[in-house]
Parts: sequence; C-alpha cells; structure tokens
Amino acid sequence: MNYVLTGGAGNITRPLAEKLLAAGHRVTVIGRNEAHLKNLQDRGAIPAIGSVDDLAFLKKTFAGADAVYTMVPPRYDLTRDWKIYIGQLGKNYAEAIRQNNIRYAVNLSSIGAHLPDGCGPVSGLYKVEQALNELANVHIRHLRPSYFYSNFLVSIPMIKNMQIIGNNFGGDGFKLALTDSGDIADVAAEELLNLKFTGHSVRYIASDVRTTTEIAQKIGEAVNQPGLRWVLFSDEEALAGMIQAGFPEEIARNFTEMGHAMQTGIIQDDFWAHYPPVLGKIKLEDFAKQFAAVYPTS
Repeated sequence: MNYVLTGGAGNITRPLAEKLLAAGHRVTVIGRNEAHLKNLQDRGAIPAIGSVDDLAFLKKTFAGADAVYTMVPPRYDLTRDWKIYIGQLGKNYAEAIRQNNIRYAVNLSSIGAHLPDGCGPVSGLYKVEQALNELANVHIRHLRPSYFYSNFLVSIPMIKNMQIIGNNFGGDGFKLALTDSGDIADVAAEELLNLKFTGHSVRYIASDVRTTTEIAQKIGEAVNQPGLRWVLFSDEEALAGMIQAGFPEEIARNFTEMGHAMQTGIIQDDFWAHYPPVLGKIKLEDFAKQFAAVYPTS
C-alpha cells in the first residue's frame, strides 16, 4: 500500500509512520522541515517538503496514494479568522483527494467537531469534516480524540509561579476525557492498516477519564507539589492570561471559547453518547511521570 501522511514528525504522525513502515508499506510524510524528517527518512519514509496550505503541492504529493492521513498542523501565530483557516485546509485536502481518486482517508478531528460553531478551533475542524464528507465514493474515518494530555504542559509556568493549575473549565466533579498522542497513533495505524471502514464515519478516542481535581492531584504529586489545586478561571481571566502569555488575541479568544464550551458540556456531549468501549493504554498516572520529566527544564 502507498500511504501519504500529513503532520511531519509530530507526536502522532511520527509513530504512525513508523508502524506503517514496519508493516512493509510505502510511506510519504509531508512536512515543512526536511531535517525534522531525517529519522523517518532513515527508516524508509519518503519526505515531501512543503505546506498543506499549498493546494498544488498537495495535489502533486497525494498522487498515487491508496490512503491518506490528514490533520491540521498547529498554528498559533494567526491574527484573524483561525476557524476559516482551518476550514480551508479541509477544502484543500478534499480537493487533493478528489483529483487523485483516493479511496480512503483517515482524518484527525476532535471531540466536539459535531458542532458547527461556539467551540473555538474545534469549530474549524467541523468545517474540515464537512469538506471531506462532501466527497463521493471516498471512505473517510474521522478520529475524534478527547483533550490531549500534552495541553497541560503549558501550565508549567503557572504551577511554578502560582502553585495552582486550572483553566476556564473544570471544578468539583467535572470529568474530563483525556487522550495520549501515542494512543491516537495506534488507532490511526489500525484504521489505515485494516481499511475496513466504509462511508463517512466517526471514531472517538480516549485514554482515560478523570476529574480535574484528580488531574491536579496526580500532576502535583509528580512534581512534588502534593497540595496542587485546580482553579476554575472566568472566561475573562483565561483570555487575559493567554494574551499576557503571548498568544495573539485571535488564538486566545478561540481557546477561551473552546474552554467555555467544555465547561457548559457541549463539546463532550456526543462523546459521552458514544463512549469508547476500549480506552487507550496511557493513563493519567503515566502522563504525570512524563510531565515530571520535562517540568524542571520548562
């Protein structure tokens, strides 16, 4: 099989590419930086250097693929229209798939992508799903992982300077579904290697489900702050904090909107209605060890 993967050497695409290569397949990996792809190239991957913003590049690179893995690379430098930007990438992917008559696509989406608006960048991923779903005769599997463990890494300065962790969601009894990037890579590899999905379908992914109180407790214990508390910020406080931390206002407003949607429950409602029968391998305690390993130097 001939696979084309977006996402460079990121925390999902890298292990995904390694699994496909180990199974003996031809794998092309799209990335902006050739040096970052060297380890994958040494394992047999074919680097394709370019941007997913470039439709002509995508059309050329997708040529000959039996299946593709699509995702929206993180962009935190945009000053306007983040949702529209994300949605345009979905249109680019759809057109490149259509022109090359590709039959299978696994698309990295998100929990909450069933909602057309009100969810920050996740509403952009709704637009991506819709653009891909307009394709006829293409089998598409949308992967909707829950909240990434790695998102907590941005809280390290808060923990060090304020001895708290928090966001504009959470609080007493608030349950948060959590996902590890390695577990996502495992699911993406399973889908691409088997290609048993048909039509346009969704698969939710989660590694663990814990309260925000437990999250603070486990992370605090791991970094020798056993009394670490989760603090629920107002939307205004969260927005101001992100802007103070250096995020452009467009990005900060979208993340604040996403957090508000999490607090109201709308982002997770469809997840709870389709709760994954099998959770991933990496639990909160496992991530807390990873968190503690990078804490001293972050």
